Amino acid sequence: MFRIGVAGLGTVGAGLLNFLAENPDFAPAGGRAVVSGVSARSRSRPRPFDISNLPWFDDPVALAISPDTDVFVELIGGSDGPAKAAVEAALRAGKPVVTANKALIAEHGAELAALAEAKGAPLLFEAAVMGGTPAVKMLREAMVGDRVRSVAGILNGTCNYILTEMEAGERAFADVLAEAQRLGYAEAEPTMDVGGFDAAHKISILAALAFGCAPNYAAAEIEGIDQVELLDIKLAKDLGYRIKLVASADRSEDGVLVRVHPSLAPLSHPLAQAGGALNALFIEGERIGRIFIQGPGAGSGPTAAAVAADIADVMTRAVRPVFQRPAQKLQPFVPVDPSKSQTRAYLRLMVKDEPGVIAAVSETLAEAGVSIESFLQKPVENADGVPIVLTTHAVAESVLMAAILQIEKLPAVIAPPRLLRIARI
Repeated sequence: MFRIGVAGLGTVGAGLLNFLAENPDFAPAGGRAVVSGVSARSRSRPRPFDISNLPWFDDPVALAISPDTDVFVELIGGSDGPAKAAVEAALRAGKPVVTANKALIAEHGAELAALAEAKGAPLLFEAAVMGGTPAVKMLREAMVGDRVRSVAGILNGTCNYILTEMEAGERAFADVLAEAQRLGYAEAEPTMDVGGFDAAHKISILAALAFGCAPNYAAAEIEGIDQVELLDIKLAKDLGYRIKLVASADRSEDGVLVRVHPSLAPLSHPLAQAGGALNALFIEGERIGRIFIQGPGAGSGPTAAAVAADIADVMTRAVRPVFQRPAQKLQPFVPVDPSKSQTRAYLRLMVKDEPGVIAAVSETLAEAGVSIESFLQKPVENADGVPIVLTTHAVAESVLMAAILQIEKLPAVIAPPRLLRIARI
């Protein structure tokens, strides 16, 4: 029998307790999993399940080191505070840890991996990325025979839902965000999601698994969707694209580039067709080529299933590094200077309705060394000025940004250009 201590009784914790109550013998290798103790912020908070017969711990650290805990499951959240203290305590005691905490792994993964491996204690975090869709297992286990070049995809269901609904209902960001909060897709304080930080935590973890390096969340370039306007969604669609929040990690001779940006994906591309709260991911290896996975990235059932899968791994007593290689061999990846990276861009300019504007913009870009791929001029009702949209061929970011500064100085340009990247997928 494996005694499971669960800290954090929110959506995922509730799903896990219900699952284990109904399926204590779920593990393929045999053995029985029972909840031996729980911990959360409030014992009296109303919950859709009964915890009256379970031992209660006010302090998750006490639960983590309890002699009645064989496996500690951390579902508290947050990169520091009680979550980190409890996980460290469990590992120091040599107890296996299963967590869904992407912030903790993205920001402290290397040190926790070193502690776990020194104590011979598994540290598993399948549920931290893409919920019940097995992205972590694929990179950590299935791809060990290949050299991964890149990973890229949609890793935040809240943002994907908002962008999908903005397009479908022709509604503004603030309106759809409020609806997402009412429906439970977005938190009351949505910054982690809409600011791109949640996706950055997840892609930092995937980059570490893909490239055999330590997570380096601080090196990620992050932009959220809070500045995406309905106008750009419409114009991008006219050009044959759909705007998605794309998280990507690319390895090159210069190092690793980790980015989270609102990006344009061709309408026919699988990422563009992943709507609602779905997550989707491309993995590209030198031998295997491109792999695409898609599925629910959050929610009680899918995420609890991922936690249960990690518990089953613990029950098999499988031994492997926390990341794709032992902790002592993990080195922080060398971040690539974003200004030196190549990108294709979408630029939307609001200009005065007068002759010669397109020629002036084209000449300015040409002088800066930016090649235009397509142009679109489409009057919009109730808009200040006329929007001009162009897409570029691949160009160095430093060249592109210098060109944008020159465009802003043109007398006919009313507002700073809106820049979006075209996803490299």
